[in-house]
Parts: sequence; structure tokens; C-alpha cells
Amino acid sequence: MAQRTAKGPAPRVPALDEELARRLLFDMMLIRRFEEKAGEMYALGKIGGFLHLSIGEEAVAVGAISTLRPDDYAISTYREHGHCLAKGSDPRRVMAELFGRRDGLSKGKGGSMHLFDKTVNFLGGHAIVGAHLPLATGVAFASKYRSDDRVILCFFGDGSVPEGEFHESMNLAALWKLPVVFICENNRYAMGTSLERALAQTEIWKFGHAYHMACEPVDGMDVLAVRDSIGKAVERARRESAPTLVEARTYRFRGHSMRDPAGAVYRTKEEVEREKLRDPIVLFRTRASEAGVLTDADVKALEKDVNDRVDEAVAFAEASPEPPVEWLFTDIYKEND
Repeated sequence: MAQRTAKGPAPRVPALDEELARRLLFDMMLIRRFEEKAGEMYALGKIGGFLHLSIGEEAVAVGAISTLRPDDYAISTYREHGHCLAKGSDPRRVMAELFGRRDGLSKGKGGSMHLFDKTVNFLGGHAIVGAHLPLATGVAFASKYRSDDRVILCFFGDGSVPEGEFHESMNLAALWKLPVVFICENNRYAMGTSLERALAQTEIWKFGHAYHMACEPVDGMDVLAVRDSIGKAVERARRESAPTLVEARTYRFRGHSMRDPAGAVYRTKEEVEREKLRDPIVLFRTRASEAGVLTDADVKALEKDVNDRVDEAVAFAEASPEPPVEWLFTDIYKEND
């Protein structure tokens, strides 16, 4: 198989029309507002446990998932709200899950880190770092075995790269020629550890070379660049049953989780403010405006729609009952003795 590499982000940018611009901007704005509201609800004590926000990283989820068919799959880490929403899950049920309520996607049992929605082929958020990469590889194997023409996108952070599961999954996907696209959301910090302190090879996309796999980096703050790169990888997976590794270089504006709200211990305020100058929503909104495909009135209408939907999601979550105690003993997998 011909190996595809690059020294920098993919330069080709697809044409932009009004319908696509509306969809991409709406989805990014929905994820941003949903997570801002989730952070507010966490501060009020209405959401418990852990809460990992992807504010700043919206272009990766939206750009990548916009290339899929509805019957394709996506799987992610514990920072998965954006992927779940971009795949088409109902914001009301996602918020209810964060609230731990019975109308949540996982009946209130999973919380923020364990969203799962079979109806849109979102195969879950997974809390163990790197543990879902073999699952993605297995799903791709099943798709190839069934000859059903489906592709799976596997999202993971730079903290998964040193894990054995990353290398085992890459090896098998290349060896068996599986239709999986591995997308590393490199936000430069695994919890509080910088990339340079964790990896001897800091250009993550180059790991694809070791497995004779198509690979490239992409600007993860540019939704169209992500869409272009992943679109080609999805097409490769569908037509050639060949895997791809894409390193999406992005940045989270918040800390690792709500227990580390700013990440101030391991990065400077100046760094964060500098990265915010490349806010993916602002960049895309400006590009769409300059291209003449979206007006200020269009953007305001989208903002109102987003705010209304998020407010509705919170109201739905608050009205949903808590799971009954007896549900503690249901949906439990146990092997026979």
C-alpha cells in the first residue's frame, strides 16, 4: 500500500457552501455551549463525579464526524461529550446522563465519562486511557468480516500513545487491513504532563510509519482542514479497507477536568491566551463570513437555536427522575460460575 505522509497540516481545503457552513458552525457552537453549561451545573453541584471538557477542541469532533455516514461508528475517551453530540445524540439525554438521571443515555449509571448511544452508532466514552483502541480495531474487523462497508473513527488523546494498546491496535489494523481511522487529539498535555516529557517521538503522526500506515498531521483548530484530512482517510478505509493515523493538533482552553479548572500549575496564562486567539469557532465564523456564505444575522440565529436547545437540555435533565435503587442490580454482566 502506498504510504501517505506530510511534513505539515494538509494544505487542501474543500469548498464551503451555506448548508455545510451552517451545519459545522452549529455543531461546534452546540458543543461549546453545552459544555459551558455543564461546567456551570457542575459548579452548582448538579453534576457529580468527574467532568472533562473539550472546550477549544470542537473542530476535531465536528470536522471528523461530518465525513461519516449515519451507519458508520465512532468511539472515544472520557472527554467525549463533543463526539457524542456531533454523532447525533439528543442533547437532552446527554445532559440527563451527566445529571445521573434515568432518562440519560446510560440510564444515569455512566455519567460524563461513559456516554453510549447505539441509535447513532456512538460506541461509548471509555475512562481507561487507551483501552478503547483495541475495541475500535475489533469493530473494524467485524465490519470487514461482514463486508458491510462501514468505517469507525477512533478518537484518543496524546496520553494514550505511550500505552501498549495504541501500538497493538495500530499493528493489527495495518496487518489485517482494517477500516479504522485513528485520530489522536493532541492537546499537548496528558493531564498535567506535557507532550515533551512523555514521548520520545513528539510528532505522533510519524508512528504510522512503523506500521506502514497512511499518516499525517492536521491543524485541529481548523474544522475544514480536519474535515478534508479525515474525509480522505474515511474514503481510504471504505474503498481499500486500509487504516490511517491522523494527529489533530489542538488545544483545550480549560484544564484537564473540573478538578483542574485552568491547568495553571503546568502551563502559563500567557500560553492559554495565545492559543485562544485561534479559537476554532471564531476562525470558522470569520472564514464563513468572509466567504459570503454566512451573515451576522445567520450567526445570531444559530446562537439563539443553540442556547434554546441547551436550556431545554438542562430543563429535561432536571425534570428527569433519579434511577431507582433496584437498578443497581440490572445491566450487570456476570459470567456463569
